This record gives sequence, C-alpha cells and structure tokens, in this order.
Amino acid sequence: MLIHFIHPGGAYLPELAAYGEFLAALGHGAQVHASPASVPADAAICWWMCGRVPHSAAQRLAQAFHVHEYASASVPPWAWAKDRAKRALQPVPQYRIFQNAWVRDRLGFADGVPYELRDMGVAQSFFSIPCAVPEFDGVYLGDMQRLRRFMPLLAALRQSGQRTLLIGEPPADLRTALQSLAHVTGRVPHGQVPALLRRARYGLNLVPNQLPYSQQTSTKLLEYCAAGLPVVSTDYAWVRAFEAQHGARFAYLPMLDTAACTVPDVSALAWPRVLERLALWRRLGLCS
Repeated sequence: MLIHFIHPGGAYLPELAAYGEFLAALGHGAQVHASPASVPADAAICWWMCGRVPHSAAQRLAQAFHVHEYASASVPPWAWAKDRAKRALQPVPQYRIFQNAWVRDRLGFADGVPYELRDMGVAQSFFSIPCAVPEFDGVYLGDMQRLRRFMPLLAALRQSGQRTLLIGEPPADLRTALQSLAHVTGRVPHGQVPALLRRARYGLNLVPNQLPYSQQTSTKLLEYCAAGLPVVSTDYAWVRAFEAQHGARFAYLPMLDTAACTVPDVSALAWPRVLERLALWRRLGLCS
C-alpha cells in the first residue's frame, strides 16, 4: 500500500520522515507531495497535513480514503477566524488526527468523523548521543521567527556572560542581530542536530505565552529531554502540564540555575512508539 502525504506548506514536519520509516518497516510506502496536483487519480489513501484542502482536489481524488491531520491550530494573526474557516469550509474526510485534545477542541469539528490524537515524537538519534564537554551555556532549536519577541532576553544572556547556540537558519532581517548575540549555525541536516545539542549545558524552550503556542507540544523540549539536557523555559500552560505528567523539573526564566532540574525519561515518545499506538493503521488494514 502506498500512502500519499500532501504537504503544500513550507513548515518543517519531522513526522513525515517518521511516517515514511514506520510504513517502510510494515512493508508499505509513503510519498510526499508539495501539491495535490501530483497525487495520481487512482490514489487509495490521501493524508493531508492541513492547511486548507481544496475542494477541487478532494473531488478529483474522491475514491481515496482521506485523512486530515492537524499538527497545530492556526497561528496569529486572525488565528480564531482561520480555525473557524477550516471548520466551515474543509471537505469532510474519512478520518482526522489532532495533535492533542486542545487542538481538537479549538477546531471544533462536530460532524461525527472518526478521529484520534497523536502527539509529537522524537527521532531515535536523539537518545544515543555521546557525552561531550559543553562549549555553550544554552542552546535554542527551532523556528527563529519566534525569536523576534525574545531579542531582549538573548541580549540579557549575552550581557551576563552566557554563551548561546542557535541551531537553524535565521530570517534575513534578524541574521545580523542574532549573530551579534549568539553563535548561529545556519541550516544544518537534521541528523547533525543531536550532537549539536550536546555542545550546550541546557536547552532553551522559548515559547510565547500566547495561543495556540501555549497549549501545543514543544517538539524542541522533547528533543532536549531525549538528549539529556536540563531545560530552561518560559512559563506557560503546556510546559507546566508536561512537567507534572512526566515527573520533570525545569528552570523557568529569568532563573538560569539548572542544578535542581530533573530530565524526564521520554523514551516512550520515540517516533516508532508514538506511531505504533495509532489505531488508524488497523482501520486501513496496514497491520493486524
């Protein structure tokens, strides 16, 4: 069986690689499409990483089993209005997947379509990193667009003598400012990220206390924990709930003392273990 994943957006979705590896282990295939136009008309399973699903594409592929996956609710500006538009205008699929209960409730579909929740996972490579002598104090991994509101914090860290490593490619208009405050790697292959994390003493989980970010899984925090790094975080609802659920202890800004931090065991969140729990595979007849 070949599953066609449609991901027309530019966002990096590590779950696509995880799906491909998981399906290959079951003897099936995955193909990722940047446009629904490249999906063949005889496709049996169409898995949309939503986004907007064009009605014309859904009609052309009407014979397929359609899965709509919502890894996130809409982001500002006009986040609530965009979520309401999705609820009203999306074609009706055969199945939905939501990152968590908050995303499901926020989108508010009430049409009886079967669904399940599938949280984020962590690549196996993050769990087996050799120890190294840290060259940096903190490390930040993730979307650097969100660092716009944290520039004063990075400046304060620099002024206090903290050395910060930023993993990723900064926006062009922030590059010079960020390079003056931290060491910026630029774009790196995902396989090199785990070793880069271990070049620092702690992971920086910089998430604004704003919906939907404050209610959604921080993938970088999971990866910090998998790599064995203490976490220094902004304070918001999801991170507090995760801390309590997993018996962790994090440091919260402006505190930087990680001596009392407890790094939780997140081995149950490795992608193969996350994906094997999906009931959808049995619904599709891909496993027993």
